[in-house]
Amino acid sequence: ECPLCLLPQPPEAFPSLASCTHRSCWACLEQYLRLAVSESRVPVSCPHCPAPLQPADIHRLLPEPALRDKYEEFLLRRLLAADPGTRWCPAPDCSYAVFAHGCAECPRLTCGREGCGTEFCYHCRQPWHPDGPCAPVPPAPSLATPTAQLAQPEELAHGEALAQAEAEDIKVCPRCSAFIMKINDGSCNRMNCTVCGCLFCWLCLREISDVHFLSPSGCTFWGKRPWSRTRRILWQLGMVLGAPVVISLAAGVAVPVITIGIPIYMGRKVLVGCPGSRRSSLSRCQQCLSVTSSVLLSLFVSPVITALTVGVGVPLMLTYVYGTVVLSLCR
Repeated sequence: ECPLCLLPQPPEAFPSLASCTHRSCWACLEQYLRLAVSESRVPVSCPHCPAPLQPADIHRLLPEPALRDKYEEFLLRRLLAADPGTRWCPAPDCSYAVFAHGCAECPRLTCGREGCGTEFCYHCRQPWHPDGPCAPVPPAPSLATPTAQLAQPEELAHGEALAQAEAEDIKVCPRCSAFIMKINDGSCNRMNCTVCGCLFCWLCLREISDVHFLSPSGCTFWGKRPWSRTRRILWQLGMVLGAPVVISLAAGVAVPVITIGIPIYMGRKVLVGCPGSRRSSLSRCQQCLSVTSSVLLSLFVSPVITALTVGVGVPLMLTYVYGTVVLSLCR
């Protein structure tokens, strides 16, 4: 039975994959790859696990040559977009990439595409400007229609409100400048660009690590806007002043919970974990002996685990509060 369509299939309908051992029927894999490539979700991962599918398997499963060419193009674009020395030609209808490693001192670049030859700047990525410094990057064009300028004031205000709402749903990747749309469905602000693989925050549009939303930046994992400056400063002051009390309470609760909880958990696990046949073959004395030995062993191990948890966790929390948070306040 195929785990995707839940239909019974003959064994030959399940192609093997080089990346993992999961199996799905040929028709489901074809449809899955069509959607993934058409949405530029490249590299394509297995539908059951994060393992990326091998290009040979994708070429074997995709029947249309056009889709295979798209896959190769998207894969190449993603690799080039992740390269800091690659520059894209700014001419309209030209998607040519220029390898510009070591061109910072001589920033004049020329597109090598036949029939194009556009000259542009390495730094600002705009058409070449020999007589002046790099111009600031122009803001993203408004999403309002040109006819909005001829509308009445009420209609104009309504159009601007709609344009602002759309602009909040469509933003630009900070690495490759690809347009990304986020559906306002309450999802998190941790975004992953499907073109270049950049992991960025939807609120501040900066490349982030996994601890970005734990830092005092004002960006929240859920929410439509970052915290205001006043709210952020008050929260940081509260963390600095209340950290000793909160950390002491957390450590005071963690010590008895870990010390007593681990022996209780191990005793229940040993008692319940034995299969019925094995439990029936053991005498009551043997069952009590196995449970007692596991609890006594846990009593010796739990203080070590408690000491490691408190000894490592408390300094880490204090370092974060009186290091990262205090530095953020000083700024």
